[in-house]
Amino acid sequence: MPPSAVHFNGGVNLPDPATVMRVLAEQVPVGVRRLPDGETGGRSQWIGYQLPRLLATPGLRQIDAGSDSDGAYTGGPSVGLDEGADPDTIAWGDLGYAAEYRKSYAVFTGLRDEGVVPAGVRMQAEYPTPVAGGMLFHPDHRDRIGPSYERALLADLDELVRSVPHPDLAVQWDAAVETVTADLQPELLEPLATQLAALVDHLPSGVPVGLHLCYGDFEHRHMVEPKSLANQVALANAVTRTAERAPAWISFTVPQDRDDDLYFAPLADLRADPETEIYLSVVPYHPKRQAEGTTDRQIALIDRYLPEGAHPWGICTECGMARADRKDVPRLIESHREILARHTPGR
Repeated sequence: MPPSAVHFNGGVNLPDPATVMRVLAEQVPVGVRRLPDGETGGRSQWIGYQLPRLLATPGLRQIDAGSDSDGAYTGGPSVGLDEGADPDTIAWGDLGYAAEYRKSYAVFTGLRDEGVVPAGVRMQAEYPTPVAGGMLFHPDHRDRIGPSYERALLADLDELVRSVPHPDLAVQWDAAVETVTADLQPELLEPLATQLAALVDHLPSGVPVGLHLCYGDFEHRHMVEPKSLANQVALANAVTRTAERAPAWISFTVPQDRDDDLYFAPLADLRADPETEIYLSVVPYHPKRQAEGTTDRQIALIDRYLPEGAHPWGICTECGMARADRKDVPRLIESHREILARHTPGR
């Protein structure tokens, strides 16, 4: 069956949440079930948004690039414990997400009152998983700080859930680190899926929660190049099998140059819940670099391999539009509408 919906993975390189929500709602008037606020400002740096907050936390300090205990770490500045600090007693400050989304919710309701945002559309909040946020901690300190930071991040999410009426809210966990790790170390897939399932189950039943499976987007390049959808399908299946509730949606990575059976055939093994919306990133960042007809061939392959009648499915970009050049954002948004219209008669 053809795609019937549009999903926005979060970031949009526009000036502010009001502009993002207005432009998305007006330029893609059908097929949208949730609207992000664009993760504008500091949040456009994904987990980098957390770094100054962590460094301002008593008991934590910056550790410059260097080696971990095995000599393997060569990353940029990261965060570690002060000498003698107890990670379980860290007084975490405001991590920022709930505060930003509360402000965006006021914008969202105002646009809905104007008739710009249709009734029934939810505001979508995006959170990096605790595993992703943990990448900011130096490897020698990560296991000690991680559980405390996870509690702080979930407390921030809980504050958001208390602040926004449940019928107006949806939450997405951005699981890039888990997706890449499961690809590189398949033996870790099940424990990673168990962690993701717990994050899905953390949300109350009235708040839909989705997963964004991706391979990173620094300069529109992946941390690891996926060979096929097999890893993402296996991870989605494991989360579905483990969680008490099914994810409301799962978005999958499709590199814009892949239109071959090898890449898409693993979709036949997808065992997500029938009510889970499936999104595949067939909206290309750089259509001029893509062979003519690639998107149409990708959609045909999805139709071929996705279990027939099992899932409503739709389209998205790989990692949102936060790191797209601002001049390219209008074209990207229009591509969502155009692709959906081309493949769904009557739209």
